Amino acid sequence: MTEILKTIELIEDKRQEKKVRHKLLDIVVIVLFAKLANADDWEEVEIFAKSNEEFLRQYIGLENGIPSHDTMQRVMGSIAPEYMQGVYNKWHELVNSNEGETLKKIICIDGKTMRGNQSNGQKANHIVSAWCDMDGFCLGQKKVEEKSNEITAIPQLLDVIQIKGSVITVDAMGTQTEIVEKIKQKHADYTLAVKENQKNLYREISEYFEDVELLKEIKCNNGYRITKEKSHSQIETREYYQCSKIGWMQEKSRWKGIKSIGMICKTTEQSGKQVTESPAKKCQ
Repeated sequence: MTEILKTIELIEDKRQEKKVRHKLLDIVVIVLFAKLANADDWEEVEIFAKSNEEFLRQYIGLENGIPSHDTMQRVMGSIAPEYMQGVYNKWHELVNSNEGETLKKIICIDGKTMRGNQSNGQKANHIVSAWCDMDGFCLGQKKVEEKSNEITAIPQLLDVIQIKGSVITVDAMGTQTEIVEKIKQKHADYTLAVKENQKNLYREISEYFEDVELLKEIKCNNGYRITKEKSHSQIETREYYQCSKIGWMQEKSRWKGIKSIGMICKTTEQSGKQVTESPAKKCQ
């Protein structure tokens, strides 16, 4: 991260010094992290910054707090594109270097059903894709006859793409011990959705996070994070719980390289009404 900050400091600040309340470095770092977190517009960039202020202060001063989205949009508009390209290039360079070990690429394995051509009597195709958000492109695809065939297609897809040093995310259907073996064999890590198709793993994780006292302990041990985002006239609150003390799990030996378990609780508020979804379970 030090190298990225040095690159940002090279950007020319064309503002009048007496009128500057927020450092250029602060604004660029906020925008960089927000964009990597898929913020789509300037209001979402501001919401991201306010929700993650404590995290951002590890890298920038924020002497006058979080800039408004209007300020960030105006300042970023004054920066020559080649400067920002240099920042993104440095980020990618770091991610792909040994120094960037903590800045791992996230590769999402996802299956989608494509519409068939009904006039020709064609069946709908099901495509399993590997998508890297950071690079912004698809790394590979595999066509399967049915969605249920994802389980066999995912290892085949992993064989033909470079995943070393990355984090692979897979939905619940892909949460299989054979797929985990393949990921670890190729020197990558994983984050898996856990549902009832893996009954024993799901039961152990669910029962653990039902313990109110354990949730309090997780919060005290920095295993808890909360974010709030405004999206389509509603506010989404997500609570993240993570526990790495999993020596007690009977399922631990079946899942190669498993380091922690987690739970995500999502609450949506719109027009004064709150809707809480069933908590999502994870292992990684």
